[in-house]
Amino acid sequence: MPKQFITELKKGMKVSSVFSVKYKEPMREYGKPFKGFMFSLGLSDKTGEISMNFFGSPDAAAVQKVYDGFGVGDVVFVEGNVSEFNGRLNVNTSPPEGTVRKARDSEYNIGDFVAETNQNVDEMMSKIDEVRAGIKNSHLKALLDSFFNDADFVKAYKTTPAAMYMHHNCIGGLLEHNWGVLQLCEVEAKIHPSLDADLLFTGAILHDIGKIAEFETTTHIKVSEEGMLRGHSSIGEEMILEKIRKIEGFPKQLKLKIVHMIIAHHGKKDNGCAKEPQFPEAYALYAADEFDAKITQYIRIKKDSNTEDFRVYTKRLGEIYLK
Repeated sequence: MPKQFITELKKGMKVSSVFSVKYKEPMREYGKPFKGFMFSLGLSDKTGEISMNFFGSPDAAAVQKVYDGFGVGDVVFVEGNVSEFNGRLNVNTSPPEGTVRKARDSEYNIGDFVAETNQNVDEMMSKIDEVRAGIKNSHLKALLDSFFNDADFVKAYKTTPAAMYMHHNCIGGLLEHNWGVLQLCEVEAKIHPSLDADLLFTGAILHDIGKIAEFETTTHIKVSEEGMLRGHSSIGEEMILEKIRKIEGFPKQLKLKIVHMIIAHHGKKDNGCAKEPQFPEAYALYAADEFDAKITQYIRIKKDSNTEDFRVYTKRLGEIYLK
């Protein structure tokens, strides 16, 4: 049967299609008085994400059997109905009319599940290479070359997502985000010529390279074991220090600065920073990173919201005006 994509779903529609399981929440009771057991899932495909609620019977064993029939990362077949809650669409299903089960291999095409950037990957990479070629500081140039002369690194840099959920969560998302941040940093350097442009641009190009090891992509994007325990800033710091050790005469102060920019690019300790920005270029990188990530979220939520209301509520950003 034809695939129903998440962006095509509308309130009141019947759903009969396959989706990837992005997360599973534990079983719980529902209803006052008690009606039965339920659980919630995150469903995804290459066009987006949607939550799903399975409302089962009072028979805990029967609901548990359904719940245990698939795991995160599996493709499931879902029959249910689309409803709306707090301005966001979701899928509700309950037996006997509705169902959720692990899909058979013959029921889906793997290419339907992970989105790719809609930007030209080779063009973005070429633009970043142009900026790299203009770096005048020989040590920073050597640092960049030590990464980008490695074909395996370049392949990963061009295909890794930038996030699981929040922004640029697609194949090529890391490259798209880094190119966006780099363009913003170029503007910052023009407005404030006292900034060390070579340092700022190097930070923009390398600030998220730890995401290459932080994320794994199958039918969905997930955090690796190393990513869960360390995070991309810590991984990126190690990757950069390893390269710097092999560059003869790399200045100690310059090493401290570029490493600081990596561990401080989230701006605030509340955002998971080991240190908050301590000098202009570090703050400029944080500001560009924050702007590109946040504005992308606003644009995507406004574009994907499928409601007649003039606003939508999100956990991360609060209420967003849609008109």
